[in-house]
Amino acid sequence: MSRQRVLAVIPARYASTRFPGKPLALLKGKEIILHVAARASQCKTVDDAVVATDDQRIFDVVAKAGFKAVMTRPDHVCGTDRIAEVAAASDADIIVNIQGDEPMIDTVSVDRAVRALLDDPALNVATLAVPITHDDEFNNPNAVKVVMDNRGNALYFSRAPIPCNRGKPGNFPRHKHLGLYVYRKAFLLKFSLMEPGTLEQAEQLEQLRILQNGVNIRVIVTGKDSIGIDTPEDLERAEALAHV
Repeated sequence: MSRQRVLAVIPARYASTRFPGKPLALLKGKEIILHVAARASQCKTVDDAVVATDDQRIFDVVAKAGFKAVMTRPDHVCGTDRIAEVAAASDADIIVNIQGDEPMIDTVSVDRAVRALLDDPALNVATLAVPITHDDEFNNPNAVKVVMDNRGNALYFSRAPIPCNRGKPGNFPRHKHLGLYVYRKAFLLKFSLMEPGTLEQAEQLEQLRILQNGVNIRVIVTGKDSIGIDTPEDLERAEALAHV
């Protein structure tokens, strides 16, 4: 059996309601998108990495730094559609969606998610989650929660605090979803053509489209959390960390 080729695609757009120009904001003196590109390039399971953008400024910064970039259509509704455009033109078998605002994504965790597909030909999607240790995060609708079955496949994702513990006080599994996805290319192209379902529309979570269509998502639990940069305040938090 021939070796499966893995391509990491990093979607990055300049326009953002909460943080315009976010990919080019400086973190430790370097653009956020360059931190992400560097992390993607360090993943042992990834054969190639490319930034997918519709903005010439982002393209130029990435290319000047020596990383690969590609211009995509400007009318994509979401990052998944942008990734699917790049995937369709590639010879990769597996596509890794690394968000362009995750400069501290753990490369070992990414490799674990990729290996889930490399090791299981029947699996089409894998993602990451991290244990939740604080009630504030568990109750925060901006932190997406996930519950899994005994095989590690996602049962549901929600902005609500799930599972709801109505039993006696004590520890029960609580996990936060990390926005990284590994797709088999053939499935990704199908996924991008699926109509959003009622669950996705209610929760505003794309991954629920996958579950509602009866496709498994393998959840790899990692101990390495990641700070997504959604606002200038998030950038300040990341800047305060010792290492990026």
